[in-house]
Amino acid sequence: MSTTRGVRAENRERLEAEIVRLGRAQLAEVGPAALSLRAVARELGMASSAVYRYVPSRDALLTRLIVESYDSLGQAVEEAEAVVDRSDLAGRWHAVGTTLRRWALAHPHDWALLYGTPVPGYDAPAEKTGPAGTRVTSLLIGLLVDIAGSGRAATPHRAEPADEAEQLARTVLGQLGLDEQQLPPALVLAGLAAWTLLVGAVSSEVFEQQGPQLVGAALFDHQLVLALSLIVA
Repeated sequence: MSTTRGVRAENRERLEAEIVRLGRAQLAEVGPAALSLRAVARELGMASSAVYRYVPSRDALLTRLIVESYDSLGQAVEEAEAVVDRSDLAGRWHAVGTTLRRWALAHPHDWALLYGTPVPGYDAPAEKTGPAGTRVTSLLIGLLVDIAGSGRAATPHRAEPADEAEQLARTVLGQLGLDEQQLPPALVLAGLAAWTLLVGAVSSEVFEQQGPQLVGAALFDHQLVLALSLIVA
């Protein structure tokens, strides 16, 4: 009896993996907004009702694709950053940025799913996408804490952040369970700006938003250094 259940479980896992694989292929062909379980069923030669027993909805499939993409990106960035000496703050930032770019260029449709236009009618369930989706940003929070602890935080470009922005930073600290001694609000805001610049630089290259001439490692490295200057002196 247990052998039968084991075989059934393996078959289910294989079929679910194939459904996800075909869903990921659709991302490249038609984009996430046009993702269709009916199309997946046709590829498998199955009735739509049969596929729904394994993946209950289009949104459920989309969620699985998002989580897998976030985990793939998170693992790549974590592995690259982990081998850099903890005291090499600039080196850790560079490892994060260059790995983020390399992954995005190798997986442009996955990058578009994570950082492109939101899918109409889809509301990502935070309890499922949150842990995977915060792997990279959690790593960067750790870097900011180490920057603050080293006394090498960059001087804020404004003497005093706007009240609303500073309150936002304090809210973020509360959510993270950190205090202002561990991570000053000004550095939180600088970190948000550096992250925004980093994601924007990658997206600009992946989507060729500034034309095919303004892409490449040299320009990205320059932008990476500019972003670093916001957080490290």
